[in-house]
Amino acid sequence: MSVFLAVSRLIDSISEFIGKLSEYMVLFCCLISAGNAVVRYAFNYSSNGWLEIQWYLFAFVVVLGASHTLRKNEHVRVDLIYGSVSDRAKMWIDIVGLIVFLIPACIFLSILCWPYFLLAYQQGEVSANAGGLIRWPVKLVLFAGFALLTLQGISELIKRIAALSGTIEIDTKYEKPLQ
Repeated sequence: MSVFLAVSRLIDSISEFIGKLSEYMVLFCCLISAGNAVVRYAFNYSSNGWLEIQWYLFAFVVVLGASHTLRKNEHVRVDLIYGSVSDRAKMWIDIVGLIVFLIPACIFLSILCWPYFLLAYQQGEVSANAGGLIRWPVKLVLFAGFALLTLQGISELIKRIAALSGTIEIDTKYEKPLQ
């Protein structure tokens, strides 16, 4: 189990690094948006490239930040019974959800996204907008995001199994989002 937990820690550190990078991408997106607005209104100049880079950064934040969110146990849940069961039952619910839903879906989506990226890269796909950007980087982000989410799902599965066996303790506290 110690080898699996070491792999889990490695995956967690990757997700944490990407999550921190995603936090900075929010700042960059805001700065680019503000700068683009200032240039547009002050100098009557605009560029589709600046708009598209905002979309790319937003895709980076959402898709790559998902693994960090899962690591912190702050992802969205369908909370029908989760909040009212024991910690042990929560871990079993998580294990079933990871094995049946999250990991297979993310593997499937990774497999679907790879050729989508590869074709865009090989063809040198560019946005149809004047002054637009190349498209393959954002398509690579789709693949990378689902691949990272798969890895983080495996890490969470390892931690849940270790917690059930008494090897480690994990916090199963989950706050339902305020509506």
